[in-house]
Amino acid sequence: MKLEVSHIKVYIVTTMVVTMFFSCKNNLKEVQQIGVLQNKPIGEAKNIDLRYTEAEDLEGKVVANLKSPKMLDYSNRGFSFSEFPEGVNLSLYDENGEKNIILADYAIVYNKTDLIDLQGNVILITPQNDSLFADQLYYDQKREWLFTNQQVRLKSATSNNGRGNIFDSDTKFKNYTILEGSGDMLLKD
Repeated sequence: MKLEVSHIKVYIVTTMVVTMFFSCKNNLKEVQQIGVLQNKPIGEAKNIDLRYTEAEDLEGKVVANLKSPKMLDYSNRGFSFSEFPEGVNLSLYDENGEKNIILADYAIVYNKTDLIDLQGNVILITPQNDSLFADQLYYDQKREWLFTNQQVRLKSATSNNGRGNIFDSDTKFKNYTILEGSGDMLLKD
């Protein structure tokens, strides 16, 4: 009698272990799939033309305009962002409607900080035909400020040409600083 009860217990335990093993296998695949989905964008847009306005109404003055052939939306992440893997054309307008144009091969917009990270062959062109060349440039949308701690080169039609490793400027390119390099300069209008 004791032997039969012992065998029944072994059968029950074995059955439970086998059942748990096979049920966990399916759940593991589901968990792995969730991890893959979190690394993929939640949305994709093509040929975008985003306009940022200054006023509360829909007829507000355009402050910035971002164009790109492709945008990937990662708002499903804890620190959400939008990625522009095929480059951007960013126009920043001043109060007179004149625009500075920034071109880059790649960009990321961090939603929580309103920071745009522009990378790869970054070129800033002013209405006066001054040009700034950099490998990386950041645009702080809240403060309307451009900056980098990467090497930059300025080709100017209106002032001295220069090179440096630090660049800091307002979006109107009226007050800018280039430091740490040949032709260090601090220019203000």
